[in-house]
Amino acid sequence: MNGLSGRSGIHIAGSSAIVIIILLAFQVGVVAAGEAGDIQISPDGLGYRFEQDGWTYLHTGGSPYERGFQHGYLMAPEIEEIMSSLRYLTFYNTGMEFDFFAESAVEMYLPTIDEEYILEIQGIADGANAAGTNVTFQDILGWNSYKETVGYWWPIVKSGVYAGMEDEMDGCSAFIATGSATEDGDIVIAHTTWTPYERARFFHVISDLNPDTGNSILMQTAPGLIDSSTDFLVTGAGLMITETTISGFNKYETNKTPSFMRLRKAAQYADDLDSFVTIMNTNRSGGFANSWLVGDAKTGEIMRFEQGLKFFNVSKTTDGYFVGANSVEDPMIRNLECSGLDPSEIRGSVGSRMVRLPELMEEYAGEINTENAKTILSDHYDVWQEEEIPSSRTVEGHYELDPIPAYNREPYKPSGSYDGKTTNSSMAMNMSFIARWGAPSGIGFDADAYLEEHPQFGYLEGYLDSFPVCSWNFFEAGETV
Repeated sequence: MNGLSGRSGIHIAGSSAIVIIILLAFQVGVVAAGEAGDIQISPDGLGYRFEQDGWTYLHTGGSPYERGFQHGYLMAPEIEEIMSSLRYLTFYNTGMEFDFFAESAVEMYLPTIDEEYILEIQGIADGANAAGTNVTFQDILGWNSYKETVGYWWPIVKSGVYAGMEDEMDGCSAFIATGSATEDGDIVIAHTTWTPYERARFFHVISDLNPDTGNSILMQTAPGLIDSSTDFLVTGAGLMITETTISGFNKYETNKTPSFMRLRKAAQYADDLDSFVTIMNTNRSGGFANSWLVGDAKTGEIMRFEQGLKFFNVSKTTDGYFVGANSVEDPMIRNLECSGLDPSEIRGSVGSRMVRLPELMEEYAGEINTENAKTILSDHYDVWQEEEIPSSRTVEGHYELDPIPAYNREPYKPSGSYDGKTTNSSMAMNMSFIARWGAPSGIGFDADAYLEEHPQFGYLEGYLDSFPVCSWNFFEAGETV
C-alpha cells in the first residue's frame, strides 16, 4: 500500500531524528521506562499512566510523533489485546477480516488526514512495537476508523442499502444545560455511552493530551485512538463536547475526511462554537453522524449541532437545555438521510428516552448540577412499561437485562451503559470532569455469570469483561497519583 505499513521505524520525512533520540534512550538508558510508585513512565520521561478505580489515566504531550510514541509505548499491552479482539470479532460479525477494513482505511482516508495526525498514528504504532507489541500503522489507522468503515462504509458497499448494522452502532444518553436551567447559571454537561460490552471494555482511558500546538484536551478514549470516539471531552479553549449518534443514518461518501480526524482537529484547534462547526463540516463523509452537544464555558452558550452528510442544523442558546438520545430534530436529516427513525415511537429506545430526558430536565429545572446529573444518567424509568426497570428504553440503557428490547434486537444482548461523565463550566475551565467506570447507577456486570445464563452469546467467551461496581472519580489535566 505505502511505506507507512511497516512494523518498525517511521517512514515519514523529517521525523527520523526523533526515532534516533528514542532509540538512544533505550540503548544507553538515559531515560529508562519504568515505574515510579504506581506510575508507569514513557522512555522520554514525559508520558505516564496510572490506574484509578477502573480507569487508566494517560498523560502524553509534545510533537505529534513524540506524543504518539508515548501513547503507544504506555498502552502497548492493551493495544495488543484490542488487535486480537478486532481480528476475531470483525470476522465473526462481518465475514471479512480486520485487515480488509484497515487496508481500505489506508486507501480511502490517508490522502485526507493531516500530516500531524499521520505522525501521531505512526508514533503510536512505533511506541507499541518498542514495548513489544507487534502492530502496524495500518492496524492503528484501522482501529481509529473502525466505527466508520464497519458501521457506515461497509454496509453500503456490501448491499447498497444501510440495514442490519444497528447492533454495531453505539448509542448514548446525554444532556447539556445552561442559564436558568442550572443551579449556578453555569453550563452542565453529562453523558453515558452505550456500546456492546465486548468493545466497551476498551474505553477506560482518561487521556490528558498536551499537543505542542493548539488546545490541550482531557477526554475519555481507548488505547490506540487519537480522538475520543465515546465523545466526552473538555478543551483548553473552554469547549465542553459530547454527542449521541443519529440512529438509522444511511448516507456515506468515500474519500472524505474521516470523522475521527475531524473531531480531533476540532477539539485541538476550535476556539468557539462556530469554529467547531466549521472544522467538523469540512470535507465530511457522513461517517459517525451525530447530534453534537457543545458548550463554551467562556460565554455560557450551548449548541446542538446535528450533522448529517448533505444537511446539518445548528441551534444555540444561553438559557435552556438540549438532550441527546440518538435522535435528530432536523426534518431533512431525519427524513432524507435516515431510515426507521421515529422519535415518537416510545416502544423504541430513541422515542422513550426522548420523552424521559426532557421530563428529567424539567424536574430538575433551575437546580441542575453535576450531582443530580449523576442521578439523571442513572435513571431507570421505562416510559413504555411505565415502571422503574432498567431496559433498552431507559436513560441508563441495559440491553443485557431486557427480554424484549427495542428495534428487534436480540433479547439480553450484552450491551448498554458502561460509564458516566459530567462536568460544569468552572470545572471545564480548569480542565477537569467527574467520571464513573461502569453503569452510572452502579449496576455491575459479571461476564462469567452472564455467559452461563445466556449461552447463545458463548462466542464472546474470552472477549467479554466484567464491569465491577466502581465509584465516581474526579479527573483533571496534569494529575498524578
